[in-house]
Amino acid sequence: MNKIVIDGDGAILGRLASYAAKQALLGKNVAVLNCENIVISGVRVTTLAEYRTVRARGGHAQKGPYFPTQPAMIVKRTIRGMLSHREGRGAAAFKRIRCYEGIPKEFAESKKEKIKKSDAGVLNLKELSEELR
Repeated sequence: MNKIVIDGDGAILGRLASYAAKQALLGKNVAVLNCENIVISGVRVTTLAEYRTVRARGGHAQKGPYFPTQPAMIVKRTIRGMLSHREGRGAAAFKRIRCYEGIPKEFAESKKEKIKKSDAGVLNLKELSEELR
């Protein structure tokens, strides 16, 4: 199978997630690196408020819904939202996706794809995860 390695440094979260979801649906294994440097476009205060609302939605620790605070898991959950992860094809595609913070040794020498970078420095996932904790 084909393997795609995506460098998330400065990439916009939604664009990266839609590209990764499409490639996974096409049958490719997708690895997203540098998840902590992916940015979310939009007004910073509004974006933080929306993520805090989603995070606070979970009730008791055993009930859910569960919303992650780690940057790599936020990216994976965003990609999951673009797949039909409860049905066969989407579930199989979701299993082909891996998200990492930083660059692991196994991907240090591999060729990395770049997604269009954001011109505006708004909010990266590292800052968001620190605010959610």
